[in-house]
This record gives sequence, C-alpha cells and structure tokens, in this order.
Amino acid sequence: MKKITDAELKRLNDLNSEFNTIKTQLGDLTLQKHGLILRVQELKGEFQTAEEDLMQTYGKDAVINLETGEVKQKENGEDK
Repeated sequence: MKKITDAELKRLNDLNSEFNTIKTQLGDLTLQKHGLILRVQELKGEFQTAEEDLMQTYGKDAVINLETGEVKQKENGEDK
C-alpha cells in the first residue's frame, strides 16, 4: 500500500484544519450579523416610540438638536 509522505500529510491536515476554522468563524459571523440585524430592528421600534412620545410632548413639527437637546418648531418647511 502506498502512503503519502509525512510532510504531505501534515500539509493536508494543516489545510483541513484552517478550512474548518474558517468555516466555524463564518458561522459565528453569520450568527453575529443576524443578532445585529435583530437589534437594529429593535432600535428602530424604540426610536419610533421615543419620537411619538416627543411629538406628543413638543408637537409634531418639533425639531430636536441631538447634541444640545434644544427644541425648535418648524414652520412652512423651515426651522423657527
């Protein structure tokens, strides 16, 4: 029976090991991506709820500066 050399066997095993490692990493990344997509969807819902709450408090034409918290009223498409 013929056998490959030890060096050839080592090379094949190293390549197979790296292949399996990368497949596992890709699976982990896919799961992480899925989790991030779900979180983005949750954040969109939370943001919408926050916007609705703020519109009830400050009016639907309120423009809020996210850096300062300053509230301005928009009139005819322009900030007041």
